Amino acid sequence: MSAQDAETVHRQLGRQPRGLVAVAHRCTCGRPDVVETAPRLPDGTPFPTLYYLTCPRATSAVSRLESSGMMREMTDRLAVDAELAAAYTAAHEDYLDRRDAHELLPGAPSAGGMPTRVKCLHVLVAHSLAVGPGVNPFGDEALAALGDWGGRGPCVAEARVSEEGSA
Repeated sequence: MSAQDAETVHRQLGRQPRGLVAVAHRCTCGRPDVVETAPRLPDGTPFPTLYYLTCPRATSAVSRLESSGMMREMTDRLAVDAELAAAYTAAHEDYLDRRDAHELLPGAPSAGGMPTRVKCLHVLVAHSLAVGPGVNPFGDEALAALGDWGGRGPCVAEARVSEEGSA
């Protein structure tokens, strides 16, 4: 990850990001909107969230979906739609496989409530953005309900970083 991308993520989050590995997806404005994080923070604390949504506009848009009751409706559908439940279980396995490629976290949960419920749309949207459509059905569904958060331009000013990597 470039120093400029790390500084952009710092500005997006309003705090120093931890455990950054890579930019997993870029917004239509060109800035990072999803980062890939290490399964352990620098102090050794397990951090099972592999894909983290960083753009404040995207985060706000997903929060509005969460407050609309979308997660409850999605979870209810898992109990009655075996094909959907199987696809969501496959998304869970994909997530774990990708995280395990960095480091195994025995006993650590997946993310976003996978595979039995929908607990965090932010994680599911980040997963869909990072790996592309067709992997996480609920991430894809939430993305389809969102507008283009980058269409108005960058959510934060471009980071200015010297060649030494300091802001």
